Amino acid sequence: MDLSLPLPFIGWFFTIASVLALGLGAALVMSLHKAGELERRVLSKTVWNDFALFGIWILGLAGGIGVVALKPWGRHILEFFCWTLIVLVALSAATRLYAFKRQRTPEPVGWLPAAAGLFVVVIPIVAICAATIVTLRSEAVRQAFSG
Repeated sequence: MDLSLPLPFIGWFFTIASVLALGLGAALVMSLHKAGELERRVLSKTVWNDFALFGIWILGLAGGIGVVALKPWGRHILEFFCWTLIVLVALSAATRLYAFKRQRTPEPVGWLPAAAGLFVVVIPIVAICAATIVTLRSEAVRQAFSG
């Protein structure tokens, strides 16, 4: 089974996704900053997390641009970004499911949105990142980047 994706798709997909994520993140930070005192306090407590997330998405943007331009460093940066995104998405999903389990609600209906989030968000992100990693490690892609 061939999991490889076309290089232009990979480059443009991660470039556009990173621009959207950075724009959305900046908009959320600005709206929280303008919202009120409580929101600004919450924002000030998460400033290092926000910087880390912005840094990770900037890596995705740089990697996507590097792949589009067939720069050798782009392949490595985008692979690192994909591994990081897989870990972050898995940890986030596990944390949310654990927090949901700790609520101990007697209604089993609440698990439906949690499972839907897993299937709608986590699995596609992990799948595209895994396919990207497999593609970037292929011999054909190595040759495309070397000459």
